[in-house]
Amino acid sequence: MSAVPLRPASEGFAFLPGGPPFSCGVVARTGYEIVHVTLRRPLPYRAGFTAVAAFLAARDRPVAALCGIELCSPAPRSFDGFAEFNAGYGEELTRYGLWVDGANPLARTNVAPVHDPPAEVSMWAFSFTVPTLGEGPTFIVAGAAELRDDALEADAVVRPGETGLDAMAEKAGHVMGTMGARLAGLDADWDDVTAINVYAVAHVAEVVRSVVLPGAGRAANGGVRWHPAVPPVEDVSWEMDLRGVRRELVADLSDA
Repeated sequence: MSAVPLRPASEGFAFLPGGPPFSCGVVARTGYEIVHVTLRRPLPYRAGFTAVAAFLAARDRPVAALCGIELCSPAPRSFDGFAEFNAGYGEELTRYGLWVDGANPLARTNVAPVHDPPAEVSMWAFSFTVPTLGEGPTFIVAGAAELRDDALEADAVVRPGETGLDAMAEKAGHVMGTMGARLAGLDADWDDVTAINVYAVAHVAEVVRSVVLPGAGRAANGGVRWHPAVPPVEDVSWEMDLRGVRRELVADLSDA
């Protein structure tokens, strides 16, 4: 169990506090489950928030039921540039009243695709809570890269700019440790995971075989989803996120 306690949000989930850009993860509370939605067509992220609010309203869910966001960026930014982006992102949370006592409850993944990147930061998936009679935990572990103590600063990067096999294995090992700690903080474990996502481009197959699969327990039997993308800040090369859900949807919100 993490030393940082879970904090309740208002619409059926609790979150593991992180920093201003995102929480470290979310887990459904008793009587609720988390549903994951992939957008058929990514939307500019501000328009995405508007479309998601309409999607939730059509299902009699308030915008506060939103608990996870997945973004894709045109290219990695400097750490200063990333901080500037996060300030604007925080304004959207303010616009929709999503902060919980000054803390950001939303789990987030943000990566830069290497093939056909978007022209601007776009939303390509989200997660929300619904009432349920189902059993078992549902959760989202936020994206994490090889940053010591989750610090968003250049000095925290594990082997910055290196992409050789040894370096990538060390980076992945660090991220696997972060994933395990966040799972524990959400009162979940690897056996509850239904999707393992890897965002990297160098030595992916070798590192997945040698580092990710041995540490993933029974979740490894479900495979690993590789996304040809890199983390959204420069000199960082390996990102992962996890989820454990019972329902996966695909939706086209481009006309919402």
